[in-house]
Amino acid sequence: MGFTEKQEGLVKESWEVLKQDIPHFSLRFFSLILEIAPGAKNMFSFLRESEEIPQNNPKLKAHAVKVFKMTCESAIQLREKGEVVVADTTLKYLGTVHVKSGVKDPHFGVVKEALIRTIEEAIGEEKWNEEMKNAWGEAYDQLAEAIKAEMKNHHDETA
Repeated sequence: MGFTEKQEGLVKESWEVLKQDIPHFSLRFFSLILEIAPGAKNMFSFLRESEEIPQNNPKLKAHAVKVFKMTCESAIQLREKGEVVVADTTLKYLGTVHVKSGVKDPHFGVVKEALIRTIEEAIGEEKWNEEMKNAWGEAYDQLAEAIKAEMKNHHDETA
């Protein structure tokens, strides 16, 4: 069926809400990741040394913004091109970093759940609905598939 203009609109609309308080939602996003999977803490260089999630850590904020923004861009690409297109250099970098950090398939599910829950909290009950959840979920799944494929390429090249 493809990604619809309405789905793209839902993702863009909620991204605008997220952008209004990136520090808060970045912190919330990582809090949820660690709530769902406490062991994931050691996968993030900016969390390893800390007992708690650092409130004003620029690396944490930058990482969360990348996840939010790339997922939003994926939604736009899905509607325009029918697929997620990430620049080769970016994709190679993401594949390498995720492999080196020890990321496995189930970790993508943890990030997806944290992402969806963060957006739901940002949007609020009156605007949040199944359609918006599915739009973000589909955009994230397609982006995750592109990264996983590159991780496999990285494994194949280094094997």
